Amino acid sequence: MSNLVDHARRELELINEEPDFVEAYLKIVETFAGMGHSGGSAEVAIIVIHQLLQQQNLSPLTSNPEEWEFHSNEDFGLPEDAWNNGKNGVWQNRRFGEAFSNDGGKTYFLLSENASTSNPKVIHTSRNHEAA
Repeated sequence: MSNLVDHARRELELINEEPDFVEAYLKIVETFAGMGHSGGSAEVAIIVIHQLLQQQNLSPLTSNPEEWEFHSNEDFGLPEDAWNNGKNGVWQNRRFGEAFSNDGGKTYFLLSENASTSNPKVIHTSRNHEAA
C-alpha cells in the first residue's frame, strides 16, 4: 500500500465518507499510485485527469463543423425567435459542452463566463480546422 493510498483512506475516513465510496475512491487512487509517476509527471497527469473528468477539452476548440451540434429553439420548446438575437438556435461544442456559438463554431462563448446566447461577455475564436 502506498503513502498516497494511506493518505486517501485516512482523509476519507475523517470526513465519514460512505464505505462504498471510500472503496471506489481508493481503487482510483491505487490505480494512479500504481502508474509509477514521479512528482513532476504526477502533477501533469493530475491536471489532465482533472480536465477529462470535468469533460473539458485538452486542445483548442476548432471550427470543424463535426465538432459543433446545432440546437434549434424548437428543441427546447421555445418560439423561433426566443434567443440568439432572433436566430433559430445555437451551436454547442461536442468536446466542451459549455461552449456555444452563434456562427457555427467560428467563434464561441462559455457559460462559465456568465454568458448567454443573446449576451456573450467574452468571445473566443476557434482554431481554423482546415489549418490544423
